[in-house]
Amino acid sequence: MVRTYFDPEEAEEFESAKDLLVRRCLAWADEHGVRADGAMLAAALDARHRSHDGRLACWDARQVRRFLLEWIPRHLAAERDVLATAPESLLTLLRYLAASGLRDPRGASPAELEATVAEAAAEYPAALADPARQGIGKFWAQTALDNGIILDDERAVARFQRDVDMGRIRFDADILDRLLEAEFAGAGPDDERAFPQSPVALPPAAELAAEAAQSEVVRQLTALTGWVGTGGRPLTKTGNLRLADARELATLLGTGEQDLRVRSSAELPRVNLLLAWAKKTSLVRVRKGHLVPVAKAAPLLRDPEALWRRAFEAVFELGTEICTPAYGWAASSMLATAFDLLLPDVLNTMYSLPTPIPVARLQETVWLACQEYFLLDPEEDGFRQDLWRRQVARDLLAVFDTLAGLGAVEPSHGVPDELYSSDLRPGVLGEFGEFGEFGEDDLPLPPEARARLLPRLAEPGPLVRLTPLGTRAVRERLLADGRDAPLLGELADATAAELLGVLAQHYTQETAAAELEGWLATHGGDVEPLLDAVRACPFRTRASAMLSTLAETLPGGRSMRAGLRRDPMLGPVVLTALLETGELRPEDLSPDEYSLLLAEGLINLLELGGPEAVMEQLRESVGRDASEFVAEVLDSGHPARAALEELRTLVYEPMLARRSRLRLMPSPAPGSRGRPSGHGRKRRH
Repeated sequence: MVRTYFDPEEAEEFESAKDLLVRRCLAWADEHGVRADGAMLAAALDARHRSHDGRLACWDARQVRRFLLEWIPRHLAAERDVLATAPESLLTLLRYLAASGLRDPRGASPAELEATVAEAAAEYPAALADPARQGIGKFWAQTALDNGIILDDERAVARFQRDVDMGRIRFDADILDRLLEAEFAGAGPDDERAFPQSPVALPPAAELAAEAAQSEVVRQLTALTGWVGTGGRPLTKTGNLRLADARELATLLGTGEQDLRVRSSAELPRVNLLLAWAKKTSLVRVRKGHLVPVAKAAPLLRDPEALWRRAFEAVFELGTEICTPAYGWAASSMLATAFDLLLPDVLNTMYSLPTPIPVARLQETVWLACQEYFLLDPEEDGFRQDLWRRQVARDLLAVFDTLAGLGAVEPSHGVPDELYSSDLRPGVLGEFGEFGEFGEDDLPLPPEARARLLPRLAEPGPLVRLTPLGTRAVRERLLADGRDAPLLGELADATAAELLGVLAQHYTQETAAAELEGWLATHGGDVEPLLDAVRACPFRTRASAMLSTLAETLPGGRSMRAGLRRDPMLGPVVLTALLETGELRPEDLSPDEYSLLLAEGLINLLELGGPEAVMEQLRESVGRDASEFVAEVLDSGHPARAALEELRTLVYEPMLARRSRLRLMPSPAPGSRGRPSGHGRKRRH
């Protein structure tokens, strides 16, 4: 299908789709009297493809500003007048995506995008002129352009490089040094593609608010703040609570530490964790040797749900309080040192999983991450490494215990689902081999980790999963990071075309069925608007995927699709699908249907592979009669008139022109001027 999402490895597929979208957008712009530059349209699609989520048709204020104020200044070298067209070209692209039904409804509305482009356009010239926003490649490419070098001319570029080496090209060395320093420090934007998340379901907002109010940590933080009182509590010279006060607080909070034989309140870890938590959430602070409440926190204490959210965000700053502290010869915890980096990865791994994940699996992956983060010497003493690994495992259990108290994680105990061991042995992934075979090099963990882990996954052990509150909180972090995190029900207000486009690309059959059911309930249960959206889709491969989504998710959907065989617009799509599923045989087609089917196939190939792919296929399968074959397709009566016109201009007419250039000239008639007659030399009588 004409997709608006591609994995980073799908380079050829993305380039074909980009060419098609740019071509169609330029044609649309011409029809509607708006302007766009093809290079800028391609750059906008490149920018979205090379981002965290990679959704070409999902735009919001963040993505608009990223493209105009970061991506172009950093990456794009072009003539100044071409660069100046970027805001207008982007606006045209956004309008085209909305008009063609390609827009991802999870982005900003068209009106919001128009306003955002206008705001960013005002800042764009200054951003473009700021040399500090360049990347190293952009710096040299723009320098070459400014010196009249054509970047596609390899000889000219090589000559430019020699001139730079010989000092004949002037450039700002100070700016180059700053750019190199920033590049080395990793100061540039992070555009690495993130792992896509599956759609999740969440309870109603009122239910989530009630769960937040029942959180043990919310109760403890509220009680702690009340205990501090308006007058505050005195601290020792080392900044700790007096031991008597700490024991009193332990009793109030229910930490069970009030009777421990200790010499200082610093030796009561649960009390100190909650104290640090209260400070990080700005409920209390230290002033003039006293622990005092923060006056501005009063509204937060009256809103348990808001307090829960604040407490959850504070967890990422509590690594040293949650993990094993450094003592004696023992170094500080690895997990504590990289806590703010590793904890988000752990929670993202747990997000949207269908069953509880074994803690043992997470312990091994976190230990592997720690080894990479700290660059441990592989020759390091094995006993010491084993101690560090066990410490990381204990610390991770402490993290889950803390999150369970907050109500973000639900612990349990049992035999893990086979899902968590199925990828740890070489073999075939998927019950029917649908994901292919994989060997040792494809396994996610090294041999020694698998040897430790597989026995543990075969017996009961600790399991964890995110609670609804935890799922919502992690989802909000994913969205804030620019990642795709679908939520069942969020497409209720989407248009029919937008709905089907998202379901076809980003949802499983099960989640698509649930989302579609909710959409129909919101829109009166009428399927006809969905079918009209498929009919109106300007891309045949996308229309096919949209109709397939309906057929596979609606009750009786396949029968509905079969009944559309003679639909004027959908007929060719339906015929293709029925042949693929075996519901029709080629001999069941009428001559007219066969012609429509051939046209549908050629149009699909043009959309997916471009004109060169069509010509190559025709040369291989039809040969010298290719142009006649295309002519028959053009006269087939296929309903996609715009697609047929593309086929005419991009395939048929170039084929005719090429055929004309290569035509063999017939031999002249005998006796014609300058050629022998074939009857020997003429003799004079």
